[in-house]
Amino acid sequence: MAANGSGLDVEQIRRDFPVLDQQVRGRRLAYLDNAATTQKPLAVLEAVDHYYRHDNANVHRGLHTLAERATERYESARDRLARFVNARDRREVVWTRGTTEAINLVAQCFAQTELGPGDAVLISELEHHSNIVPWQLACQRSGATLRWIPLAEDGTLDLSDLDALLEGVKLMSVAACSNALGTIHPVRQLVDAAHAAGAAVLIDAAQATVHQRMDVQAWNADFVALSGHKAYGPTGIGALIGTTEWLDRLAPWHGGGEMIETVTLEASTWNELPYKFEAGTPNIAGAIGLAAAIEWFDALDHAALLTHEQVLLHAATEGLQQIQGLRLIGTAADKAPIVSFVIDGVHPQDLATLIDQSGVAVRTGHHCAMPTMAKFGVPGTVRASMACYNSLEDIQQLIAATEIAAEILR
Repeated sequence: MAANGSGLDVEQIRRDFPVLDQQVRGRRLAYLDNAATTQKPLAVLEAVDHYYRHDNANVHRGLHTLAERATERYESARDRLARFVNARDRREVVWTRGTTEAINLVAQCFAQTELGPGDAVLISELEHHSNIVPWQLACQRSGATLRWIPLAEDGTLDLSDLDALLEGVKLMSVAACSNALGTIHPVRQLVDAAHAAGAAVLIDAAQATVHQRMDVQAWNADFVALSGHKAYGPTGIGALIGTTEWLDRLAPWHGGGEMIETVTLEASTWNELPYKFEAGTPNIAGAIGLAAAIEWFDALDHAALLTHEQVLLHAATEGLQQIQGLRLIGTAADKAPIVSFVIDGVHPQDLATLIDQSGVAVRTGHHCAMPTMAKFGVPGTVRASMACYNSLEDIQQLIAATEIAAEILR
C-alpha cells in the first residue's frame, strides 16, 4: 500500500520487521521512537545470526578458514559503508561503537595535539550531549575555549554572527540534523564558512544518515560521525569518516592490539589507516549487520521514501496542532520526520506514559539536549519520530492517543 501517492509500499516494508507484528497494551504497535533507535529488518537479523552460527572468529590475525571468512565479511562491510557515504577512500572509514565514540575520538585526539590556550571550539545550542560533553572535556584538558552558535525561536541556527564566532576556532562540530527537533542544518554552508576561517569541521550525522542522501564528499567536512542503530543496523556499531590527511596527522586515542605496527618495551609504532584507531577486537557482527542494513536500505526508492517521510511529518504536524493547548517545539521549514511537542500544564512524562497505553511508542524527556530544552523553557518534550515503515495509520493512532491523554490529564 503506497502512502498518499509517494510510491513507497509501506505494508511490504513492514513485513520485513518482525518486531512490528505485535500488540502493545492490547493495541497494534505504532513505533514512533526512531530517532532513539530504528527497528531491524530480517536481512540484518539473518546476517548477524549467520555470522555467529557459521563464521564466528576473530578478524585479521587468523589463517584458518573461519578467520578468513570473518575477516572478508568484516572488511567488505567497511567497503559497503564507504560506498554508501561516498567516502574518498576505504581507509577513511574507522569503525567505532557509534556516533558518541566517534566524536570522543576526535575530541580526545584534538585535545592531545591540536588545541591549546587561545584556541576555540565551536558547537551549537542545538547539539546532542554527545556533541557537547566531549568538547567541554577537550577544552578543559587543553585550555581552549568552547563557543556555541545560538538557537533561533523556530529551532534553526542563528548564523548572523557566524564569521565572528569562527575567529580563532580550530574545530567546529555540529549536527546535520537535530535529534530533538528534527531541524536540518545547511551543512555545506557551515563547512565552507569554517574552512574559510581555517577551522576543521566535524559533522554529527547520527540523525541524518537515513533521512538525507549522505555524501561526505559533497559535505566536504573533515570528519563525519554516524551510528548504525539509527540506520536499521545493530546497536554498538558506527563509524568515523575522516579525511586521510587528518587521520594521518592525529595520534591514536586507544592503545592495544591491532592498532600497532611494532611494539618493544620502550616504544611502539602505529598500524596504517584505518587500523591505527581500531584497538582491540571489534564489533565484527555489528559491522556485518550494518552492511546488511545498508544493502536493504539502498534497495528502497529513496525519492519515494523522502516524500513518504514528509507526508507523515505534515500529517503529524497538522493533526497534533488541532489539540487544545498543544505547542510544537521546533518549527523550522526544513525538518526530518520528527515532531517535538508539549501541552500546557501537562508534564511530558505523564503525557508519554498515557500515550503508551494506546500502543504508541514515543520518547519523552530532554532527548540528551538539555541546552535546547532550556532555550525553549521546557523540562522536556514528547517526541514522535518516523521511519520508512511508519504509515498514516501510525500517525492517526498518535494523534488520537495524544488527544485522549490530554483530556485525561487536564
